[in-house]
Amino acid sequence: MKRITAVLSLFALLSISCTQNQADAGRLVDNYAQVTIPVPDLTGISDNGKEVLKLYRMAADEVDRIYWQQYFGDGQAFLSSLQNPTEKLYAEINYGPWDRIDGKAFLPGYGSKPNGARFYPADMSDEEFLAWEDPYKNSPYTLVRRAEDGSLKTIWYHDAYAESIGKIEGYLRQAADVTIKESVRNYLLQMVEGLKTDDYYNSYKAWLEMNDSKMDLVIGPIEAVDDALHGTKASYGAYVLLKNLQRTEELNALSERMPEMQKMLPGDPANHAFVPGAKSDIFSCNVLYCSGYTNAGYKVIGINFPYDAKVQEELGTRTIIFDNIIREKFNRTVHPVGSTLLEDVYQPHVDASAFYWIIVFREIAKGLGVKETINGRGTVAEALEDEALILEKAKSNILGTWLCAKEVEAYNITALFQKEDVLTTFVTNIIRSTRFGAADPTGIANIVVYNYLLESKAIIWNPSGRYSIDYEKTWQALETLGAEILRMQAHGDIEAARAWISKYGVAGPESLSDKRVLEQASIPVDIRFCYE
Repeated sequence: MKRITAVLSLFALLSISCTQNQADAGRLVDNYAQVTIPVPDLTGISDNGKEVLKLYRMAADEVDRIYWQQYFGDGQAFLSSLQNPTEKLYAEINYGPWDRIDGKAFLPGYGSKPNGARFYPADMSDEEFLAWEDPYKNSPYTLVRRAEDGSLKTIWYHDAYAESIGKIEGYLRQAADVTIKESVRNYLLQMVEGLKTDDYYNSYKAWLEMNDSKMDLVIGPIEAVDDALHGTKASYGAYVLLKNLQRTEELNALSERMPEMQKMLPGDPANHAFVPGAKSDIFSCNVLYCSGYTNAGYKVIGINFPYDAKVQEELGTRTIIFDNIIREKFNRTVHPVGSTLLEDVYQPHVDASAFYWIIVFREIAKGLGVKETINGRGTVAEALEDEALILEKAKSNILGTWLCAKEVEAYNITALFQKEDVLTTFVTNIIRSTRFGAADPTGIANIVVYNYLLESKAIIWNPSGRYSIDYEKTWQALETLGAEILRMQAHGDIEAARAWISKYGVAGPESLSDKRVLEQASIPVDIRFCYE
C-alpha cells in the first residue's frame, strides 16, 4: 500500500511539475503579443511580381536554416526534441534555449549562452585570438574554427553554408529571370555574386540603385547582433517588403537634407565631419515576411542599410521604415506602458505620430555621425570593438529623437504633434525598452540611455511607481549625451566607452520595479509574427 501511495505521489509531483513548466512557458510566450501578417494587397502587382515575391520568401526560409546554425546549431533536431508545445514555441521565438530578454536558459540542461554564438570555438580564449595572425579573422563573413592540429583557422561563410547558399542563389536567379524590372534583375544577380564570394560591395550599390520597385528584399549576413565576443561576425537575416509608394515619396524629401542634418548634430563639428553619400533615400514599407536574426526575439521597426562605411560614404544609405510593425508596437506596447507608468499629466503626450517620426529620424541618424575615427584608429567599429554596436544603437536613438524635436520646432514636419509629444513618447519607449534586458547590444543601449536620463533627473521615478518628466533636462540630456557618444566614436575612445557602459549598463531597482508592474498588467514586451 505504501509503495502504491509513493508511486501515486510521484505521478502527482510529475504532473504538478509538468503543469508548472507549461505555465512558465506560457508566461514567457505572453511576453510577445501575436501579430498576424495578413495576405498582402497585391493590387497593381503583375503575375511576374507575385512570382518574384514567392521566390523571395523561399530564399528567406533558407536564410532561416543558416541562422540556426550560426546561433545554436541543428535547429530541426532541437525543436523535434521538445515535447511541450509552448516551450517549443518559445524556443522558435528565441531560436534556441536562451531567452532573448535576459540571456538565460529557459530550458533545463543548457548552460549560459556562448558570447560568440557559434562563430568561434567554444574553447578559444581572448589571448589566443589576439595573438593569432590571420588577415580575415575579424571579417564579418568568416567563422573561426579549429584545424586538425588544434590551431585556429578561418572559414568563409560561402564555404561553411554552401548548401543553403546554393539554394538561395537558385531562388534569386529564378526571380531575376522572372522580374520585368531591370534594376531588380541587376540587384538579384549582384547579390548572387555577393553570396558566392562574401564581397557585397556591388550588391549594396545595386540595391541602392533599385528604387523603382514596389517590392524589396533585404537578405544576407547583415548585422553583428549575436557576436558578443568581438562584435564583428554578421548574422544572416532576410526581410520581404512591400513599399508604400505615397508615404515613400513624402519621406524621401528628408533624404536630400541628410548633409544638412549632419551639420546640425551637437558637439564638436570635427566629431561628425563625415559627409553622407548622395544616393541616400527613405522607403516606407510593410513587412510581409522575415527570417533569421530579423525574426529572433523582439522586432526592429526600421533599418538603415548598408552598414559598410565605405559604401555609406561613397553611395549613401537606404532607410526603410516598417509601417505595420511601428503601428502594432505602439498600440500593443508603447501606449499601454505610458498609460501604466507615466503620471496622468504626461499621458496625453504619448502620441502615435510622434512615435512614427521618432523612428524615421532614428533610422536616419544611423547614417549620420562618424564612420572613421579622426585620429587614425581605423573605423569606429574596429576601434571600439565589442562596445561599438552598443554606442551606435544609443547614438541613433538619442540623436534621432533630438533631430525629430528640432524638425518639429522648425515646422518641417506636417504631422500635428509638438516637441513635448516627441520627448514624452521617446521617454516612454525607453522605459518600455529596458524590458528587453541586457542580453544583446540593443538591450544594453536602452538601459544605458534610461539610466543616464534617470541620473540627470530628466525623468523622475516617483514613490507612486510612476514617472514625471522634466522636458528641459530631457532635451539637455539628449544633446549632451549625443555629443559625448559622437566624441567617443570619432576618437575611438574604447576606455571611455567601456567605463560609460559599465556605469550605466546595469538595470537598477526602478526599471526592475517597472518590469514587475508591467508583467502584472499583462502588457507584452514586444510582438511576434504569424502569417495568414
